[in-house]
Amino acid sequence: MSRAMAVLLLAAVPACARVPADNPTLTAVEGLLVGHHTLAERPTGCTVILADGLVVAGVSQRGSAPGTRDTDLLEPVNGADRIDAVVLSGGSAFGLDVATGVMRWIDEGNGPWALRPTDVPIVPAAVLIDLWVGGKPSIRPGADCGYRAAAAASRARVGEGSVGAGAGATVGKLTGLDRAMKGGIGSAAVTLPDGLRVAALAAVNALGDVIDPASGAVVAGARADDGSLRDVRTLLRTGAPLQRTRVAENTTLAVVATNAHLTKAEANRVALMADAGIARAVTPAHTTADGDTVFALATGRWRGRADLDEIGALAADVLAEAIVRAVKQATVVAGIPAARDIK
Repeated sequence: MSRAMAVLLLAAVPACARVPADNPTLTAVEGLLVGHHTLAERPTGCTVILADGLVVAGVSQRGSAPGTRDTDLLEPVNGADRIDAVVLSGGSAFGLDVATGVMRWIDEGNGPWALRPTDVPIVPAAVLIDLWVGGKPSIRPGADCGYRAAAAASRARVGEGSVGAGAGATVGKLTGLDRAMKGGIGSAAVTLPDGLRVAALAAVNALGDVIDPASGAVVAGARADDGSLRDVRTLLRTGAPLQRTRVAENTTLAVVATNAHLTKAEANRVALMADAGIARAVTPAHTTADGDTVFALATGRWRGRADLDEIGALAADVLAEAIVRAVKQATVVAGIPAARDIK
């Protein structure tokens, strides 16, 4: 599709489709819908971000153990010029099947684009490992989970906490799984006076602690015998032995988005800059046991003049905020305490 045609299509979007300014989550960016599906049998699930129109995407993968699907298509030198959806899922590599269900939902004519019979929906995906949570590792998200999440997607304020891909997420595992705390889904957004919007959604399942960049305080992480927070920044400097989890049992997954127009190369740069938000809010970040992956989306609905550095810097800020919100909004699951329970 040519850029001129895309502009005409976006200009036809009715004003009533605009998201209210009081929505401080990813769906504040016009053209994006979010849906969760959480499994009842075990704490796990998936989160689907649907594109309502032409959306350009990029990706940054700094974690050492990513589990992904179709992220190569987002490289600037490769051919996909738009995406239909992005999937975040629990269940480790089994959760990659979620994307198949989303593709099926779109292929059945439920998506915003009228696809030709030969069109293939583009649905990149990334997964986190939560198989140890809840004691039933054979229960994990699959294609049906993705189909249901896509069907539930809306422009409403994004649900946060122990839902969707964050249902079985945990953080603070440097002193062992038995000292971990609950991770989850978090989202944040900022709107500038000129109308530029930048937002983020994060599924936080990190090996390290979650730190509030505003205060420097540990919000959730490794716990001591009495249940208090250890603060791994101090712990690491003591040289104390750490009880590492297995490779890939951790990961922070994120989607950042803007209503500005970006090229594919620019979207990849925004994803790379936004990745700094993980480093600000998770300590340590991007370890050999994390599969950290950040997607960047640009809907092009805003008519202003975009500054790439401004967008990237804002994306890092809102991503850090989303990570903090993920653990603050989480609730106790399978006996794993949440930040709201720490006195």
